[in-house]
Amino acid sequence: MADASAIKEHMEVIGADGVHVGTVDHVEGDRIKLTKKDSGADIEEGSGGHEGHHHFISLGLVADVEGDQVRLSANADVAVTFEEEA
Repeated sequence: MADASAIKEHMEVIGADGVHVGTVDHVEGDRIKLTKKDSGADIEEGSGGHEGHHHFISLGLVADVEGDQVRLSANADVAVTFEEEA
């Protein structure tokens, strides 16, 4: 797991495949809280209700933090299945 203190607000969260997962709102405990406006909307095709609220991703899925990106150890389509809704 990467250093959680390196994760900052507005960083892009991407899957291991380079696909956009969301944008960091902040780190809350052992999870990354994603912004509402961008919380996995690109991936959840036909979600019909997943937009408009926060999602969380476990810090255990973070492989690396580099520049302004948080890279996950799972592909984006798999990472969203681990998200917890708020």
